[in-house]
Amino acid sequence: MSGVVGDEVGQDPGGSARRPTIVIVDDAADVRALVRSRLRVSGRLDVVGEGATGVEAVEAVRRHRPDLLLLDVSMPQMDGLVALPQVLEASPGTRVAMYSGFSEDGLAHRAIELGAAAFLEKSTPLDVLVDRLLALLDADPEAPAPGEEDRTVLREHQERFREVFDDAAIGMATVTLAGQVVRANGALAALLGRDADGLVGLPYADLTAGRADLVDDALAEILDGRSRVVQIEHDVTGVTPPRRVLATVAPVLDSGERPLYLFWQVQDVTAQRQAEEELRRSETRFRLLVENVEDYAIFMLSPEGLVESWNAGAQRIKGYTESEIVGRHFRTFYPPELQESRHPEHELELALRDGHYEEEGWRVRKDGGRFWANVLITAVHDQAGRHIGFAKITRDTTERRVMLENAEAAAGALAEANAQLQQAAEDQAHFLAVTAHELRTPVGVLAGTAEMLAEHAAELDAEERRELLAGMGSSAARLRRLLADLLTASRLQASALELEVETLDVGALVAAAAAAARRAHPGAEVEATAEPGLLVEGDRDRLGQAVDNLVANALRHGSPPVQVSARAAEADPGTVEIEVRDAGPGVSEEMRERLFGRFATGRSGGGTGLGLYIVRQLARSHDGDAAYRPDGGGGSAGGSFVLTLPRAGADAVR
Repeated sequence: MSGVVGDEVGQDPGGSARRPTIVIVDDAADVRALVRSRLRVSGRLDVVGEGATGVEAVEAVRRHRPDLLLLDVSMPQMDGLVALPQVLEASPGTRVAMYSGFSEDGLAHRAIELGAAAFLEKSTPLDVLVDRLLALLDADPEAPAPGEEDRTVLREHQERFREVFDDAAIGMATVTLAGQVVRANGALAALLGRDADGLVGLPYADLTAGRADLVDDALAEILDGRSRVVQIEHDVTGVTPPRRVLATVAPVLDSGERPLYLFWQVQDVTAQRQAEEELRRSETRFRLLVENVEDYAIFMLSPEGLVESWNAGAQRIKGYTESEIVGRHFRTFYPPELQESRHPEHELELALRDGHYEEEGWRVRKDGGRFWANVLITAVHDQAGRHIGFAKITRDTTERRVMLENAEAAAGALAEANAQLQQAAEDQAHFLAVTAHELRTPVGVLAGTAEMLAEHAAELDAEERRELLAGMGSSAARLRRLLADLLTASRLQASALELEVETLDVGALVAAAAAAARRAHPGAEVEATAEPGLLVEGDRDRLGQAVDNLVANALRHGSPPVQVSARAAEADPGTVEIEVRDAGPGVSEEMRERLFGRFATGRSGGGTGLGLYIVRQLARSHDGDAAYRPDGGGGSAGGSFVLTLPRAGADAVR
């Protein structure tokens, strides 16, 4: 919410003693309303200003010089960590409490390093919040101790996401920038042979069987900005039998691209490394077998290239008996194309010039079959130095060639599988982080508002009650939308989405989407227009969800007004185009390639990154598609999202 900086909010003119002043900055209006009401009801703090961004936080403290600032971490334009140094410069006497939905200690450490007086989680009970804020001023207010209250809903949601982290099959941990474990799941504890609680506070370097240098190098590489993902492989300290793991380290960054803390994924690669070692030993045995046991074709050539001697290995490999081949030119063993190019004669010239010549290539047996041969030709001289001929050694390496080709193919397949596994792990980590963040705020608002109404309903005025109830409605709707997106994405990925197809009026579809957006966002400018008579075959709820997601995306990331229009495509009247356009600057070029991918989020943050992915998949399930069309063909000077669907009765239209 802009325009609130400097507003004298919630001041109580009564009383002779001056109460400490505070400014509240959070991009969620319902959170601000809830906190402001609770602080006012407490009668112990004066809320003198509000803001929705880091920029507004700096302006508010510069104007009011408050005793306290409650500052959200994740906000658009400028987040709390970026704003914090500027706040302290503008008002050095202000005590800043960072207020965040993230609960990682690494983030709290970073905030304290930047000068924050405290790091408070949004799950902190509001009555405790007042005491925590006043404690920052070294005050000793006389206030009743908070009682045990019913926070079942909040606890259930927190526990649910802890279970997702703790029950993951892959070992995971969050680690401070200094390398200390702050949270570990059960899979990691089992992998490292320790209790999960015992890992907390332990330097990860202590788990690497004396290879602390690997951890130090990984931390340095990430903190210096040289890499975003680093992998280290090490043995595990104190486990029997010995175990080897591969740890993938990635930073969690703030909006300024600076690491807040580290996310650690650890996989057991003991069996894989043992298999690789066994393969290496097998290849060594095979090489020794070829060099020492396999027969070689060894024979002499005259200076002109005529075969002068023959051995059993040559007969076995090439198929000729001694009587059949002695006296014939050795070009007999070469394919016709090499004979025509005089390649055999050229080999002798090079061997005579350089002392020897070696190559691999196709050779021909007596029966016409080809084999891949390793060939070594050495010029032979007598004791007087006169050239008397050539020694030729040929080895059939067809099997080895096939093995190497198969190994290369297997290595390529393994690399692709590893890349897919790594991407899946990164997607999972990202999903857990963004979904937890998206749920914390609405769940916190619902729980906090219920608590406020239950305990202080009589003390709230009508406007405050209206704001709190509106916040509950907004949070509940936000949870419903998030749940719908998650369920749809899951069914799409599992190919389990069922469609109830019927003939739909596109005009009614876009009108319903616009009306729903206006209800969910009072005051939002959303307009809908449609050519008459546009019909499509599809599932009403799924197509409605797709259009709703496009409109919600425009409201979240764009600028008003939002225009939703439907028309027959100019190039193909048998196709219906539903276009959603806003007045914002459009999507940057670097974002467009991954715009419709899972978990793709823009610079403004927010959302699970599933909305546009669901739009495209729902469109394709209806034999349509979804795309972004930039204005002017490039840059980020505006654009629109277009959902295309086959028009019902398209054959008649054509």
